[in-house]
Amino acid sequence: MKQALFWRKKLNNIQCQLCSHYCLISEERTGICAVRKNIKGTLYSLVYGKVIAANIDPIEKKPLFHFLPGSLSYSIATVGCNFRCAHCQNADISQLAEKTFSTDFIPGQDIEPQEIINQAKLSGCQSIAYTYTEPTIFAEFALDCMKLAKKAGLKNVWVSNGYTAKEVWAEILPYLDAINIDLKFFTDENYLKICGAKLDPVLDNLKFIYHNKIHLEITTLIIPGLNDNDQELINIAKFIKNELSADVPWHVSRFFPQYKLADQNPTEEELIYKAISIGKEVGLNYVYGGNVSSEELENTYCPQCGELIIKRDVYNIERFDDNSLCPKCKRIIDIRI
Repeated sequence: MKQALFWRKKLNNIQCQLCSHYCLISEERTGICAVRKNIKGTLYSLVYGKVIAANIDPIEKKPLFHFLPGSLSYSIATVGCNFRCAHCQNADISQLAEKTFSTDFIPGQDIEPQEIINQAKLSGCQSIAYTYTEPTIFAEFALDCMKLAKKAGLKNVWVSNGYTAKEVWAEILPYLDAINIDLKFFTDENYLKICGAKLDPVLDNLKFIYHNKIHLEITTLIIPGLNDNDQELINIAKFIKNELSADVPWHVSRFFPQYKLADQNPTEEELIYKAISIGKEVGLNYVYGGNVSSEELENTYCPQCGELIIKRDVYNIERFDDNSLCPKCKRIIDIRI
């Protein structure tokens, strides 16, 4: 437990300024994420250094396809999340608020930030990924790790729901190299019903991240009956192209029954092909299909001449670019190396 950053006193309560919920937290209570607690008028992070998961992952698993392709990323998380996604694939560690254990006991291994850096270096990773749950909710620990990582020559990657508060970015951005943000839906109705959040803060953060030149990729999980209609997919693709860039990669992935949507049907593969087609028709240059049988949907092709740039076979990567240029037509391919 450590005193939290990003909060202020408001009337007789504390207002957390870590995410766009801006929770008003009374004495001895926690916010929506359940891992920040008002103790005698001071806000504390209950998960500082309490690492619940630490793994060596391919960077493509985040997914990040245009950032250090073929490299490994040391991936960490604590318990807790500021969303309540009904389809969460990591609900066993993210949904602390719905568990029965007390906030006086937070599961996870006590690890100092320097040990995270040491393990990343020893394992041959080029980056540290703050992932699995929502990195915003353990921002204090992430920030301390990120500062040390930068000094050690490691890159910092977030995999996020995009609900971080504007007050936090000034501290995080100097150390953040890449981020994948979920754009789960394009309606407030579904964001509220499925995630317990709103759409606009996510859109605002996507624009903010892009315009601050942090490498950005976007993921949309296609869920039958929720966000698989043509108009919603068109709206997402148009937002990416018009408000960000046609070069921002868009990952559209198959849904499989999880957590509170365990009775839902999995996504048919043809819906992924449809989403890819829509993205390309709108004008996006890099649209990828995830959780499908064909690895070709994860290859990178030159948007100008169609030349194969990166071939992906699961996590086996073969590159054909010429220092981020197409070897055939010499178009710049937006790949951070």
